[in-house]
Amino acid sequence: MASLRSFVRLLLLALFVLGAGFTVAQDELHDTFFKEADAARAAAEAANASLLAPRSYRAATKDYEAADAGLNRGRNIEYVRNKAGSAEDHFRTATTAAELAKTVLSQVMKSRQDAANANAPDRSPEIWDKAQREFGSAIRYLERGDLKNAKRKDISATSLYRDAELVAIKAQYLTETRRLLTDADRARVGRYAPITLGKAKQLLAEAEKELNENRYDTDRPRNLARQANYEAKHAIYLSEVVRDVRDKDLTVEQLVLQWEEPLNLISGAADILPAMAKGHAELTAELVMHIENQRNEIQSLQQEFEAGNLRVADMEEEIRALDKRLGGATAERAALVQRLEAQARVKEQFERVEKMFSRSDARVFREGNNVILRLVGLSFDSGKSELRQSSFDLLTKVEKAIDVFPRSEILIEGHTDSYGGDESNQRLSQKRAESVQQYMINAMRIPSYRLIATGFGETNPVANNETESGRARNRRIDIVIKPNLDPV
Repeated sequence: MASLRSFVRLLLLALFVLGAGFTVAQDELHDTFFKEADAARAAAEAANASLLAPRSYRAATKDYEAADAGLNRGRNIEYVRNKAGSAEDHFRTATTAAELAKTVLSQVMKSRQDAANANAPDRSPEIWDKAQREFGSAIRYLERGDLKNAKRKDISATSLYRDAELVAIKAQYLTETRRLLTDADRARVGRYAPITLGKAKQLLAEAEKELNENRYDTDRPRNLARQANYEAKHAIYLSEVVRDVRDKDLTVEQLVLQWEEPLNLISGAADILPAMAKGHAELTAELVMHIENQRNEIQSLQQEFEAGNLRVADMEEEIRALDKRLGGATAERAALVQRLEAQARVKEQFERVEKMFSRSDARVFREGNNVILRLVGLSFDSGKSELRQSSFDLLTKVEKAIDVFPRSEILIEGHTDSYGGDESNQRLSQKRAESVQQYMINAMRIPSYRLIATGFGETNPVANNETESGRARNRRIDIVIKPNLDPV
């Protein structure tokens, strides 16, 4: 009975096609024949079956196109229905095969994606193409059910993709520097600037070694390659300077006076007397100190400005609330006074804490009412989280600073530079923060409920990770003191 009703419906639709509503009827017929095939096709495309099950996917596409063409040309309805049904079956087979490939060939799939992310098709086309052929063979073997040969090709393709990826990464970071070094050798730069050129070559070798050993942590090799690139250009420049000195027959005195001129200009801009009677070391140190003082002054002004804005906003909010409730004005105004007094007390306490630390110990600054101790003098052995005995004097000062803020909450934040993997950096920063936390519990007798230790890894840099001094500043422990402003 069901088949009879289906036949009658199809017959009526076919008759309707012969009538005036041809387009509408054809859409109706397409929905009737292709609904299941379209759903199967969408599932196959979502599974990336065109790549992972190409034979079944091609067969499905061929049947689907034949069914669609047959419908458009008015072919026998049974032919259209059979082709659409066959397309549906092939699409479902392709989806199943694609999902199997994702499991069986997961290793090569990952290595293929890694190589693509490194732009291996453009930077390492020959190895990439060979890997693609091996990958295609693995897919074909798997579709035929030959698991043994599929795994054999999987291993081969994986190795080739990883080779292509490494070549691509090296091309990205090392190619320009190699070209510069080749140009430098042709120009006989080593004759005039051998130290700098040798440094460039050493840095390049270190960068390549890092990439060979750990291609996925590219921060360090990228920085080494950038330094090598700079030193290569620097060597070429120095070679030109040495040749210029020789060609112009300049004396050493003339050369030194030329090099002092930039320091004279910088000193003038900083309003500092450019005294170089005993060399440039003292002047350089004075200029560095001037820059650091300016930076600290800017930071202090920013903190005062932000704190002032917060106080103004708080007072405006309190005043608006008081204006609406005149009945309890006396008590609420008293509460406002207490709050302002608490904020003033935090400011006075901050100034006391700031005087406890030298510049080599810590940077002390505020964020709102919070006081932050950036412990620049606290360091750890590479890759370790144990506190050094040399850090205990600094931590004693930290204890005194915390005592200035009774009942405060203490956050211990661990931070690293960008060298190393993201996960390992996060773990290391967490362990270091916890080491400081345990010291505070055991040696300072601070209750554990007041302490929170958190590792942020490399996610919150305060300086440029591309410079050695910047990385040193990023490897740090920050102590955040959150004062309790409630009246005792």
